[in-house]
Amino acid sequence: MNGMPSTTVIQITNLSSSVSSEQMRTLFGFLGDIEELRLYPPDHTPLSFSSKVCYIKYQEPSSVGVAQHLTNTVFIDRALIVVPCAEDD
Repeated sequence: MNGMPSTTVIQITNLSSSVSSEQMRTLFGFLGDIEELRLYPPDHTPLSFSSKVCYIKYQEPSSVGVAQHLTNTVFIDRALIVVPCAEDD
């Protein structure tokens, strides 16, 4: 390995509480084929949270590097933080 993690998973934090998994799929789907997307807390949770966390698993590790370029992109009302994530649930 040449210093780059060979993970296919990213974690996106500092998400607006109003974001939906569909919006995340649209935004990050441009960067590669998404194998799995998990948003916490999930859509339609009755409780209100100040922010959400999203995990996206891509089919290709190269998509992770590209996705990191979206860090500091303002989405809805917050600057996204995108980091690679180790692949164990």
